[in-house]
Amino acid sequence: MHKKFSRFDKQSLTTLLYPILFGILLVVLWQTQLLHKMIGADTFTLPLPGRIFGIIQDNLPSILKNVKATVIVAIGGLILGSLFGYLLAIIATTFPKWGVGGINIASALNAVPIIAIAPILNNLTKDFSKDPNTRSMLAKMLVVMITCTVSMSINAFRGFTELKPYSEDLMKSYAASRVTVFFKLRIPNSVPYVFTALRVSVPACVISALVSEYFAEFIVGVGRQIRENIVLAQYATAWAYITVACVIGITLYVILLITEGILLKGRR
Repeated sequence: MHKKFSRFDKQSLTTLLYPILFGILLVVLWQTQLLHKMIGADTFTLPLPGRIFGIIQDNLPSILKNVKATVIVAIGGLILGSLFGYLLAIIATTFPKWGVGGINIASALNAVPIIAIAPILNNLTKDFSKDPNTRSMLAKMLVVMITCTVSMSINAFRGFTELKPYSEDLMKSYAASRVTVFFKLRIPNSVPYVFTALRVSVPACVISALVSEYFAEFIVGVGRQIRENIVLAQYATAWAYITVACVIGITLYVILLITEGILLKGRR
């Protein structure tokens, strides 16, 4: 038993250590401009990390304002998309003849590029409110929602239907009703699949939020600042916001992994 835990701890340590070492090596090559020589770039289009972090430090209040807007869109769309996807999975499980077709349609929507959906939703929500910030936030959340719905509906449907062998037959032998089977068997079985879906949806919600901000009516958000600074050839500031976007994605993913480890302890 002791050897088993030691092997597990060693594997976890190396899994975490290797990416960190690679990141440190990349930053060192970047800061010493060896990376620039390797890829043929200059310090104007690819600013040094020291300059990027200096811009973040000098413009922290403005950056935090844009981060807040992006996080609200990402998390709001993630929650709406996950709830809607879970509801689709429930409908598909309850009415399999019709529901499976709905899941297939939702899967087909995943093939539509975000860059095509965002401008359309911006036009469709123009009459929602007189406040440009409100209708812009709605349009961006809808883009994120569509992105997150697909993975949740597919994975939750698998959780509802891929039960342990003979578990459903055992429930029926106890004369359990369909409602009892659903709440006592299918929903608990779907929980690990929900977190599998969230592992896909959390990075996707940040990416789709950033892309939707490119076309948003209201000029706020990390994605919009990346676009505006690139257009103005302010590459150092654009890279500062790109770095912040990476931090947002990593932070949300780490929070998800911690939550999953607490709620699914011993089930993985």
